[in-house]
Amino acid sequence: MRKIAAENVPGKYYVTARCIGCTICPEIAPVNFSSNLDEGYEYVCKQPTTRQEERLCSEAMEICPVDAIGNDGTEIQISVK
Repeated sequence: MRKIAAENVPGKYYVTARCIGCTICPEIAPVNFSSNLDEGYEYVCKQPTTRQEERLCSEAMEICPVDAIGNDGTEIQISVK
């Protein structure tokens, strides 16, 4: 069973307990990831709702140095703007 940061909002993307607090994901997708600086880890603060946000979340997941970002594959609703 994977341990998931409690602050993650429900949805497709999540950050697991493997996170080392490198802050790469909030640098890549600041709208979707936030840092808990006191505890030293990141979490998903907003699920992607646009194609751009989805692309950035996917990029953050691919770049994560410890594979702490997960994607359960659930379809998301992308708003067209």
